[in-house]
Amino acid sequence: MTEPLVTYDEIRKAEARIQKHIRLTPIIEASPTKNSIACKRLTLKLECLQVTGSFKPRGAISRLTLLDESARAQGLVTASSGNHGLGVAYAGWTAGIPVTVIVPRGTPPEKIAKIEAWNARVIAEGSVWDDANAAALQMAAQSGLTYIHPFADPDVIAGQGTVGLEILDQAPDIDTIVVAVGGGGLIAGVATAIRATRPDIRIIGVEPVGAPTHYESRRAGRLVTLSTIATEAGTLAPRRSEPVNFDIISKSVDDIVLVSDDEMRAAARWLWFEMGVAAELSGAAALAALQTGRAGGSHVCVLVCGAGTDGRD
Repeated sequence: MTEPLVTYDEIRKAEARIQKHIRLTPIIEASPTKNSIACKRLTLKLECLQVTGSFKPRGAISRLTLLDESARAQGLVTASSGNHGLGVAYAGWTAGIPVTVIVPRGTPPEKIAKIEAWNARVIAEGSVWDDANAAALQMAAQSGLTYIHPFADPDVIAGQGTVGLEILDQAPDIDTIVVAVGGGGLIAGVATAIRATRPDIRIIGVEPVGAPTHYESRRAGRLVTLSTIATEAGTLAPRRSEPVNFDIISKSVDDIVLVSDDEMRAAARWLWFEMGVAAELSGAAALAALQTGRAGGSHVCVLVCGAGTDGRD
């Protein structure tokens, strides 16, 4: 039996490394009576209130703290549809390290402006994340920059798994957790943290109908590459994941369900008008699964993973 690439102990170590640079984000209870939400109790984990507006700094800081001086001196490069780029830009800012973020064309201008506000350089390349990632890997190889993967790096996954530790501390009586899935780093980390101590909790992943990367991979029993992407939730839209994420998710996540952009938008509006929480489409994806009855439970924790204005526009 091979040792897992990401363990509960590694997540605990990541927690100690990153704690001075991130926020302990709050949880709030919401009324599940509105919109026929499929649970008796609903808890929202507001990772949209994290530094930079999403969970991504957890993984970026976790990776950065393990780089040696030579790797730091080279500067950092990554590919992102927005949130991971923000996380790496923030991580570089905390350490005074130059950062280059390659984004797909069509990335919202406000995301680019926020990345640049953390002193990072932004370059647009390709139409989807996978194209931008190929350019980032090429830049790293040619210029010697240190590349940080947004979801397939075990140290990034461990950092993102610290969200799961917080949820278990803040809401120990939940029976279900619902998490949006892009490449799969967040849910892989959260599932690893939760399965180690609470294997009874049901874990549900949520993807856009227009970017069912893990849904289709699970159906095929192997990693698949999507031929097309058709969603406005760009942060949930890689054409392909990676083996480490697929392996953890296959073993530890109970189900993957799909929601449409309109359903995510309706959930984002609910978060804004009922709770005063400003979420982007990806941040509302988990709630959309609950509102449409594709996920449910008795006491459900929904991870609101990213901030934005989709509920107000």
